[in-house]
Amino acid sequence: MALSRRDFLATTAVAIGAGTIGRPALASAWQQQQAITPVFTPIRRNVGFFTGRGGTIGYLLDPGGIVAVDSQFADAAKLFVSGLNERSQNRPVDYLINTHHHGDHVSGNGEFRGVAKRVLAHANAAALIKQAAAQNTALLAPDATFTDEWREQLGDEWVRVKYFGRAHTAGDAVITFERANVAHMGDLMFNRRLPVIDRANGAHIANWAVVLEQTVAAHNADTAYIFGHGGANFPVTGSSKDLLHFRDFLSALMEHTRAAVKAGQTKEQFTATTPTLRGVEDFGPLNARTLGIAFDEVTEGVG
Repeated sequence: MALSRRDFLATTAVAIGAGTIGRPALASAWQQQQAITPVFTPIRRNVGFFTGRGGTIGYLLDPGGIVAVDSQFADAAKLFVSGLNERSQNRPVDYLINTHHHGDHVSGNGEFRGVAKRVLAHANAAALIKQAAAQNTALLAPDATFTDEWREQLGDEWVRVKYFGRAHTAGDAVITFERANVAHMGDLMFNRRLPVIDRANGAHIANWAVVLEQTVAAHNADTAYIFGHGGANFPVTGSSKDLLHFRDFLSALMEHTRAAVKAGQTKEQFTATTPTLRGVEDFGPLNARTLGIAFDEVTEGVG
């Protein structure tokens, strides 16, 4: 039976954290999914996004430089690279940038072998991808890293990659195409759907809300954002209003959790509920996994 998209993303998040990306069980589960419909969508000034299977890919197709942000899964990445080559007349990719380490964003890295000159990621994410690559030689690991910020001019575009702190993981990057004024959020943005929270690899819900505020402050009102994932009937692009709405969801989740802990609820009692948070009902009801992670963050004194 095919996995739901939500369950698959959760499974992938755990799998790559344990270095299991590309192992038979995970690959078999993925092969049961429906056929890919690859779509390239321009946004503005040579920047666009690609949807196929996995976390949204962003791209720059400038006459003087080509960038891909994330790689989805191998089958989708193959279609992306083929489409990119058609549009660029087979020019090499200057940088493949990984927003973070999860399998639905990096499993297609191997399709960029011999295509991308460099693969870039935050140092924390790169370390986890390299661990997975040690067990799966088909996976292409980053050969360039940064800790706080990286910036380079490619053709007529300036590309900035910035780490704002712990959030979805401890290695999420925001990639901004400055002149196009487009920012790729990776899984820092789940648009109206419950997020994957990878606490085992540094996720911090309370700080995630702060990171979203800082990201909005670092851009302007006209910035177009590319999201890692969108809920049913919600897009994978949007504005700062969407980022702040997701911030409100994360803040409401933590407020709800702190109130339950203060009231003396046990984790078992708390995770047995399925509340919908007021003001952010479009994220749907919470589940035991999300509630459990929030409960642990509060009770361990880090949220």
